[in-house]
Amino acid sequence: MPQPLSVLAQSSPASADVAVQSVWDFVEKGGIMMIPIALCSLAAIAVVCERLIVLRRARIIPAGIADRCDAAIAEGRSAEEFRDAERSPAGRMLGAGMEKLGHDVGVVEKHIGAEGEHEVYTMRRRLRVLVVITALSPLLGLTGTIFGMIRAFQTVALSADALGKAELLARGIYEAMITTAAGLLVAMPTLVAFHFLAGRVEHMAHELDRLAVWFVGRHAQKPATIVAPPAPAAHSAA
Repeated sequence: MPQPLSVLAQSSPASADVAVQSVWDFVEKGGIMMIPIALCSLAAIAVVCERLIVLRRARIIPAGIADRCDAAIAEGRSAEEFRDAERSPAGRMLGAGMEKLGHDVGVVEKHIGAEGEHEVYTMRRRLRVLVVITALSPLLGLTGTIFGMIRAFQTVALSADALGKAELLARGIYEAMITTAAGLLVAMPTLVAFHFLAGRVEHMAHELDRLAVWFVGRHAQKPATIVAPPAPAAHSAA
């Protein structure tokens, strides 16, 4: 009758050394390549938390900002005063449009569009770090696995005891595969977080674009129609 796995593990003298008892034990068995993988995971967590705070709708497009923009223009306040009061991407974009009020509608559209593009670029900042971590973590794990395999086969090649070679090789491969698992565990949630944050940036960019269209349609003045001067009246011959 086959014995349970627990009995087999207890009967093996090397099971205590091979078994993973804690997270730190998992990291320790992975070798030196676990250090850059752990740094990648910390960097990913920091970037995700920071972007989740920055990309909140209340920080990008505060509620009631369109009404406050109407009131500021009606009261004759300057664009600088409006930007200082709002301190948000939407406020800076509308302030850029307020600076050009009274000019041609094309000038207003160009100015507010340039500011909107700059704000969208700012919202996308640091997302490239997540892309790099997603691609780099599995490669670091694979590199650690290759180094572990090299050490495992080297140990077997240098071992004088032929009966223990299979056990030494299995143990080395087991520890080497830990880095690959760790790299994948870092890369997969980072990839999901990147696409989630990129989707939020696209949504906020669309909302800023709608706000810019509202501002131009409501406050930008159309260019004055050029009226040709009347032709001089012909003098009739006496």
